[in-house]
Amino acid sequence: MKIVGFLVAVVLLTGSGSQPPQQVVALFDGKTFQGWEGDTTNTWQIEEEALIGGSLAETVPHNDFLVTTQPYENFVLRLKFKLLGDEGFINAGIQFHSQRLDDPPYEMIGYQADLGQDYWASLYDESRRRKTLAAPDSALVETLLKPNEWNDYEIRTQDGRIQLFLNGRRTVDYTEPDKSIPQSGYIGLQIHGGGKAKVFYKNIMLEKLP
Repeated sequence: MKIVGFLVAVVLLTGSGSQPPQQVVALFDGKTFQGWEGDTTNTWQIEEEALIGGSLAETVPHNDFLVTTQPYENFVLRLKFKLLGDEGFINAGIQFHSQRLDDPPYEMIGYQADLGQDYWASLYDESRRRKTLAAPDSALVETLLKPNEWNDYEIRTQDGRIQLFLNGRRTVDYTEPDKSIPQSGYIGLQIHGGGKAKVFYKNIMLEKLP
């Protein structure tokens, strides 16, 4: 089911000196699926101003994504997430510079800021190179991650340089060497298939960069 909408908030922050104002938009209004499309009947719901995907009672049948109706290029994306489920298998992530696939139609192709066991705060290439492009030291992640609680995640992407931050600390600094890889596209919130897991996303704010 597709729900087409517009961005729900725009704020202009005045820059200093010769820097232009930075535009910040709220991608989720906390109440509706406005500006997003996906399986909002069976997989995705809204509770307590959070977008929630998956289930703790039933196995999630396949990867599923709630996707913005608008593409983005250079930006800083900030949000909060919480991931619950079977310790042996919980996984989710945030797609960016991505597109939906035609086959299977529920999949996406592009970068993913990963979440989950063995993949926390790493950069994965979903459905394309199918591998982790950059990952933090596991010892660092252990000091940063708050399991089963709300965590802050930040994605900074500008002209091929991608940085990920978990709870304020940088975990990935990656520059794309392949100039054919698109540096624009849609943002998608993922719940991974194959396990009993539930992911929560809220306070989703995007700052557009030049």
